[in-house]
Amino acid sequence: MQNKGSIRLFAILLALVCLYQLTFTYFTRKVESDAVKHAVAVVGPDAAPEDVRKVELNYLDSISNEPVYNFLGLRKYTYLDCKNREINFGLDLKGGMNLTLEVKVSDVLEALSNYNQDENFQKALALAEEKEKSSVRDFVTLFGEAFDEVAPNGSLAAIFNTVDLRDKVQYNSTNPEVLAVLRTEANSAVDNAFNIIRTRIDRFGVVQPNVQRLQKDGQVLIELPGVTEPERVRNLLKGSASLEFWETYDNQDVFNNLVQANDVIARYEYSKKIQSAAPAEEVTEGEAQELEVVEEAVADTSTVLEEELGLLGELETDTAVVEEEQGRSLFTLLQPSGMATGPVVGIAAGRDRAQIDEWLASDQVKAVLPRDLRLMWAVKAIAASDLQYYGIPESRESYYQLVAIRSTSHDGRPPLEGDAISSANDRVSQRGTYEIEMSMNAEGAKTWARLTKANIGKSIAIVLDGYVYSFPTVQNEIRGGQSSITGNFTPEEAKDLATILNSGKLPAPARIIEDNVVGPSLGEEAVRAGLTSFIWAFIGVLLFMIFYYGFKAGLVADTALLVNVFFLLGILASFNAVLTMPGIAGIVLTLGMAVDANVLIYERIREELRAGKALKTAINDGYKNAFSAIFDSNITTFLTGLILFIFGTGPIKGFATTLMIGIVTSFFTSVYITRLIYEGLMKKEDFKMKFGTKFTQNLFTKVNIKFIENRNIYFIVSGIIILVSIISLTTRGLKQGIDFTGGRTYVVRFEEPVDATEIFSSMADVFVDANVEVKTFGTANQIRIATNYMVMDTEDSGDKAVEDALYAGIKPYLPEGTSNEEFVDDYLMSSQKVGPTVATDMRNKAGYAVGLSLLGIFLYIMLRFRNWQLSLGAIAGLAHDTLLVFGVFSLFYSVMPFAMEMDQTFIAAILTVIGYSINDNVVVYDRIREYRQIYSKRKTSEVFNLAMNSTIGRTINTSFSTLIVLIVIFLFGSETIRGFVFAMGIGVIVGVYSTLCVASPIAYMLLKRSAGGDLEVGKIAEKAKK
Repeated sequence: MQNKGSIRLFAILLALVCLYQLTFTYFTRKVESDAVKHAVAVVGPDAAPEDVRKVELNYLDSISNEPVYNFLGLRKYTYLDCKNREINFGLDLKGGMNLTLEVKVSDVLEALSNYNQDENFQKALALAEEKEKSSVRDFVTLFGEAFDEVAPNGSLAAIFNTVDLRDKVQYNSTNPEVLAVLRTEANSAVDNAFNIIRTRIDRFGVVQPNVQRLQKDGQVLIELPGVTEPERVRNLLKGSASLEFWETYDNQDVFNNLVQANDVIARYEYSKKIQSAAPAEEVTEGEAQELEVVEEAVADTSTVLEEELGLLGELETDTAVVEEEQGRSLFTLLQPSGMATGPVVGIAAGRDRAQIDEWLASDQVKAVLPRDLRLMWAVKAIAASDLQYYGIPESRESYYQLVAIRSTSHDGRPPLEGDAISSANDRVSQRGTYEIEMSMNAEGAKTWARLTKANIGKSIAIVLDGYVYSFPTVQNEIRGGQSSITGNFTPEEAKDLATILNSGKLPAPARIIEDNVVGPSLGEEAVRAGLTSFIWAFIGVLLFMIFYYGFKAGLVADTALLVNVFFLLGILASFNAVLTMPGIAGIVLTLGMAVDANVLIYERIREELRAGKALKTAINDGYKNAFSAIFDSNITTFLTGLILFIFGTGPIKGFATTLMIGIVTSFFTSVYITRLIYEGLMKKEDFKMKFGTKFTQNLFTKVNIKFIENRNIYFIVSGIIILVSIISLTTRGLKQGIDFTGGRTYVVRFEEPVDATEIFSSMADVFVDANVEVKTFGTANQIRIATNYMVMDTEDSGDKAVEDALYAGIKPYLPEGTSNEEFVDDYLMSSQKVGPTVATDMRNKAGYAVGLSLLGIFLYIMLRFRNWQLSLGAIAGLAHDTLLVFGVFSLFYSVMPFAMEMDQTFIAAILTVIGYSINDNVVVYDRIREYRQIYSKRKTSEVFNLAMNSTIGRTINTSFSTLIVLIVIFLFGSETIRGFVFAMGIGVIVGVYSTLCVASPIAYMLLKRSAGGDLEVGKIAEKAKK
């Protein structure tokens, strides 16, 4: 073996890197375990889960920036650092929410036109929306084409030469020029919506949220693990952005008021200490009066704070004493600005903002503050290097400014709102600094001039969604509506602020077009099911290798499997990949596929031993001769995984990631790690090893099936099965999942077992004129409901109407008195919504994925084996396998107890079947290529038969090891992937048949036709050269 030293060094370095990456997951889990113990100790073991979770999150938040992992004394990592580097669980494993939002570009264009009702314009918009359903091009381009179709001589400038666009669209602008402006403005609107959504999610407090723009125009994917209030999230994300300009107070003007507020809060916190800490027998008379008031007020939580503070106002205890004894007040959390000028009244750590807001919202605190004072937080944290100006040493913790806003109107509205902005752009000033150039419409310019004139030397706060983005100081009165905002902006900050200022210009609300919620309990069950299936599959594969190839050889292969899993998890952690239930299935499936390489090597070693070679020579030749088949089969499977990764979303992308990484690690461990082990063993003089047991040693060695001569029988059998499949597909069709049709699914868990037929009748009554499917989901007390009821309704009210109808249909089977809110919280385990536009996209992507997989495999086989006949035979076999799997799903979807739907997961199974089936073809083709060189005097049919019979043991063993894994996943895995596993199982079984009885015979027939008969292999080669 060459380069042993390099391979050994690489393996050691890779092991160290994987160990390093996995330690972050270990320390994260350790801290989170401590957080749970802390929470239970604080609230008690009998507390409600939500109370425990709240204390747990507060604990984690408090230590988020504290070092929890000291790596060899070289670097310290905080909990947040470790959390960002751990192996993440997907939403299907830990619960949470997955949404796809869309900012409709057509809405943006309507707004840009000032809602022009021109008939041709409206027709063009409608036509462009129709084109968008089947096109991957951007909407503005489609709109331009549609407008040319509707009005060939029409002028877009006549529609878009509005007041807001007058500087960009002239009356004589050409249509391409107008479209270029529209594309820029539409992208700006989508960018702004994305930034607003991302900011709102950041403020929601979700750990490790994922917010990303999708390739589709205006679509944003949001993944929120651990969310337990989905309705709150929906409302937060759908709300329109509110851009406002406010006058501000100077800190010196309100400092004394904050001191009074601090006194009030200190007294309140002192009273809480008395109530919770003083033993009953030691309570003084005055304290007893305080406690009596507190106890009476508990019945009405809205007045607890006010009544306590009313009593405390009469106490003669000095505030300083209270603070000294109790140590908790406004100024213990908020670092005041003292007598500094400007609108910032103080700063506080991010984790303390909620408590400060709660204090400031009480009526007693409001009573000591000016009525027109509003206190708002800055949206961005202070730079760590700037904390010294506030007397705080540089810290990893985030601190935020609290800004004093002044409300001067009678109705509490801001003096200027975002709709006054016509444009805002970031630029570099003459002094080389970054600034924002802002233009306003006529009405806004008048208000802006009046506002700036009244606030020279003071700050104007720019507020979005209740958070302060900037508070520039007014230098002089600004007339004409043209102004610039200067400051110490970085390029990114200037661009972000310009985007924010543009948010009021275009009303482009985000619509939820896909919505998937998984409850935490369902996620925990998925984790248990995944781990169980992994453990049993792993044990099954280990035992199979020992049983079939003997203890020593099996143990070497099993060692490679263990190392493979270690490398796979370590690389997943280093890539910060998200582990989903299909991802776990991918890991388990990787175990089966990793065995394939060992099977190929061991079978080849057995052949070399039967040929009379010495043991060491047989091992060396076995590895050398099996390499090409292993390499080619892994490449073809990797191609299908790559295509899945490109076209898949969510859990399917997680499966593809795991599959691709698993292919690479399996190849390395099976080919190189095992070889290193054998190199070490072969150094011993008494080295002996058998690659089989008494039962398996000579299995499949005397097989002599006439595959080529019997091809017509196989073709008739396949033809009958394909005919049945086609008839079923044309009459019954496939049960399409909501991924491809649009609609909603719900998983509901009851306290007692229920009859799915009765539930179906009840749901059919409420989901009027809609398709409804009700099936038991796992246990007898859990059902899955799928419907396309109101699927075309894209308004927010449609979601509420469907949820109300669901509750009405389920209510008779719930305990009496269960409210809608209780049903959602306690019985609705998960929900999923897929809008019609998303479903269309998924159907298109599925078609592209399958087509590209077949094309890629065809090209690779043709280039690798330099034979188009073999390539076409392989594609015919893959088409055969795919059609049969489709046929089985069409025939049995209505009778199987699990979901057999055509959805993203089904397409993933089809692509995996394609990748796996081609492995068997590659093994046979590789042997055909070898035998054509060795047996040049034999006829082509003889070479094909010999190659297929000599590799039949590999074909069956590799498929059997994979079937072991699939059966285990089917029995012990999550209900959500049973359909996927079933499709894979059918595909593996059919793949064995098609490799031997379809793909190779068809390749032979094509070669025979090209050569003009069943000629000798050598003569065919000579004829090809001529």
